[in-house]
Formats: sequence, structure tokens, C-alpha cells
Amino acid sequence: MAAEQTSRFTVTRNSQAVSADKRAVLLEDPGFGRLFTDHMVTIRYTEGQGWHSHKVEARAPFQLDPACAVLHYAQEIFEGMKAYRLEDGRVAMFRPEENARRFAESAERMAMPAIPQDLFLEAVEQLVKIDADWIPGGEGSLYLRPFLFASEAFLGVRPSNEYIFCVIASPAGAYFKGGKKAVTLWVSEHYTRAARGGTGAAKCGGNYAASLVAQKEAIGHGCDQVVFLDAAENKWVEELGGMNVFFVMEDGSIVTPPLSGTILPGITRNSIITLARAKGHDVREEPYSFAQWREDAASGKLREAFACGTAAVVTAIGTVKSSNGDFTIGNGDGGLVTESLRAELTGIQRGTVADPAEWVRML
Repeated sequence: MAAEQTSRFTVTRNSQAVSADKRAVLLEDPGFGRLFTDHMVTIRYTEGQGWHSHKVEARAPFQLDPACAVLHYAQEIFEGMKAYRLEDGRVAMFRPEENARRFAESAERMAMPAIPQDLFLEAVEQLVKIDADWIPGGEGSLYLRPFLFASEAFLGVRPSNEYIFCVIASPAGAYFKGGKKAVTLWVSEHYTRAARGGTGAAKCGGNYAASLVAQKEAIGHGCDQVVFLDAAENKWVEELGGMNVFFVMEDGSIVTPPLSGTILPGITRNSIITLARAKGHDVREEPYSFAQWREDAASGKLREAFACGTAAVVTAIGTVKSSNGDFTIGNGDGGLVTESLRAELTGIQRGTVADPAEWVRML
């Protein structure tokens, strides 16, 4: 099929795209992360040449040399973001500029070239527009995964001179199989996610690889997710394997671990803080120990706890398990503050609630 030139991108439509009838069946139950759209975006980077070869093309495997740098030294970063179908049929994205900013910060930490914000946004929008028919209705969304990896074939330990930036898309339903029900957490006492000076604040694959053994341990104990404590004292709550965490106290105040370089500066986290303060909650970004968590849950001082992230949005935490025993938060099924924040955030994302901060970007 002939290629089209759109801005700086060459667009070649997939000649074997999924039919409308088959796509409709697939979208009835897309799950999360197992179904993919027809196209992808790729841009190459070469030292001395910069960003080049901007393409929108059929989604297909990469052909990589066995000495490809990412396979040996894990020089790779990614983002997670969503596109939504609004009630009037238009398509919107939520704070994509923040994803572009964080992507550049992750690149800097991993000694990779930062893709300009306008190019990042254009690449994502190109994919959303060509695969807009893949956006599920109802509470579904189109999960977008921009990523960048070192593609040079070499075995020396240094930053790569060549990179591939790519965006793929996956229609998404609920992140947790139980939908909106409260999740159960396992507290990792033997593994840590990140330490000061490490890559905890960067969204790189290595952080998630390091968390998988703890997540496996959590599943073995019948839990949905793992929660990590700090590496220095093994005392302070940091974050879940892929989400930030909040604690709602009896006086309506909210506590969340501070950004100290060891946890990811979540865009959903930032949005929740802004919305909660606008509702009159005293939101404190301060250390909170696991011992205090247990004590506050037992006394009733802690009324609710929830996790948040792009994929799961806002999810109540019901039960916490550890080798020293289990405890339940509130009634074990979330609470009014958690549900109120979730409803407002998802309403803004989907255009049913006013957006005074202009977080929604219409396509």
C-alpha cells in the first residue's frame, strides 16, 4: 500500500488490518496488555544525526542483532498513558505533556537522548488517530506504551550511539481481574525496589524486573500486589510494584510517601494530590512507616488506603499481609474518599466532570 506523508511522519497503513467485525468481538473483553492494535510508530536516533526515519506502519516484530545493546545492558525506558472515547464520540488524552516530560527525565537518568516533547506528543497522537477504532467503549480505554531502547550492536559498556523510539497501543479493560474491589497487598521484607542514587524515579524496565520476584512472592501468598519498604532502614513505605500509595486518616487528612528519588513521580499521584487539596483535604507528602500503618489501621486512625497509577487509576487497599501477620483497613472494602477521588479523576479523563486545570488534551 502506498505511503502517505503526514507532517514529518511517513504513514503506511496496515494492509492486513483486523476487520471491523473481528475487532468488535475482540473489544468485548480486551483484558489488559494482551491485545494490540494494527499499527505502531517508530523513530530512529543516530549519534551525530539526531532523530530520523519517522514512521507510522503495521505493527510487526523488530529484527535485532544478538549484540543489541539493550539485550545486554538494559538501556531502556517507557511510559504508560491512555486515550479515551468521550460520550460525544471525540477522543481525548489525559495530561500527555506530563508523560513527555517524565520520559525525557527518565532518558537523562539512563544516559539516553531525550526526545523533544512536541515529537513525543505527535508520535503518540499519530498512533491514536490511525487506530482510533480500537478504543473500547464504556469504561475501556486505549493504553499507550511509548518506549525507547538502545539498538546499537556492541558489547562495550557505554551509552549506545543508536536508539529506537516506538509507540504501541493496547485496548484495555480492568487492570485487576476483580474490577473495582479492594486489593490485598503483601509487604516485601527481603526485597527492595530502589535505593538513593539509583533509578527508582526513572520509568525503566530494570525497576520492574527487580520487582518481579517480590510480586511472585505476593501472588504465592494470595495477594494482588507487593508493597516495598525503603532500602536503607527497611522501615518506610515507598510504593507498590507499579503504583503509588495513599493513606486517608480519620480527620480527612491524606498522607503519601515523598518523592525522594526512590519512587516514581506518578502523574496519577500528582493529579490525586491536586484534586484532594481542592476538596479541602490536608495532603502531606511525608514518610510513613509500615509499623505506623499497622498501628493506625488497628486503632481506626487510618480509615482508608488506596493505590494509584495509569493502568489501575485508583484502587482501594483492603487487606495487608506480611510474615508478621495480616491486618485490614477500615471495612476492607475501600471508602468514601477513595471512591470520590476515583470518580472525579475518571470523570475528568472521560469528559463528564469539569476540567478546570485543562488536563484533557483533545485529539
